[in-house]
Amino acid sequence: MNDTILVTGGTGNLGSHVVTRLARQDCRVRVLSRRPPTDQGSPAVEWCTADLAIGDGIDSALDGVGTVIHCATDGRTRHGDVAATRNLLDAAGRAGGPHIVYVSIIGVDRHPLPYYRAKYDSERLLESSGLPYTILRAAQFHEMLHFALSRAARLPVVPVLAGTCFQSVDTAHVASRAVDLAVGMPRGRVADLPGPQTLTMAALARAYLRVSGARRPVLPVLLPGRVPRAYREGLHLASAPLPGSRTFEDFLATGPAVRVPAAARKRAP
Repeated sequence: MNDTILVTGGTGNLGSHVVTRLARQDCRVRVLSRRPPTDQGSPAVEWCTADLAIGDGIDSALDGVGTVIHCATDGRTRHGDVAATRNLLDAAGRAGGPHIVYVSIIGVDRHPLPYYRAKYDSERLLESSGLPYTILRAAQFHEMLHFALSRAARLPVVPVLAGTCFQSVDTAHVASRAVDLAVGMPRGRVADLPGPQTLTMAALARAYLRVSGARRPVLPVLLPGRVPRAYREGLHLASAPLPGSRTFEDFLATGPAVRVPAAARKRAP
């Protein structure tokens, strides 16, 4: 019986939360990684070595797998995410067609940011693959804004995007939703998952400064170009925030370490 759940990107921000929740539910979990981890972690979690970028080792990783939660991402180029998804789907077809749960981003079909467009291209590959699938679009994670604001706060004045709001969401909340979808039947594209508040980037910056104890003026900057304009127009937002998850300020209150998001991370050789 194909009851193993494979998690791609299982060592990343979202993927690590997904793996933890699956293990807590006594699911059979396998993590796909480009290299063996130094710490194997829970004995309930199986590790396999594969490279989605070139397709190496994916067939073995999918052996006995009934569901894949696809969290792996490569934000450096639009081609990287799409090629990885294509290689995964090709191997999944050869493996008998496991249920693919793909975590995407709200507004990827509207927003011109190349990273978002890569997510949308990957969604379309999945929709046309003939495989059973579920697509969950979530808002930007708290960690992403935490990273951006921590960098901006190094300056004497904190620059933020003018006229821009975010509905940032707790990563653990998204992971919980992805796991619920993974243990259920394929559902196509499900409802978007924004965070509990719609806040301007300036308000988010002030919250960051307040919690961190730093004193800096916040300067909204009106940037030219298609991408800043798309953010001002709210093309990355859901129709309304969704209560029930941790707010950005609650997240900050835990004293989290700054994590480099996948979209800004350099890939190790």
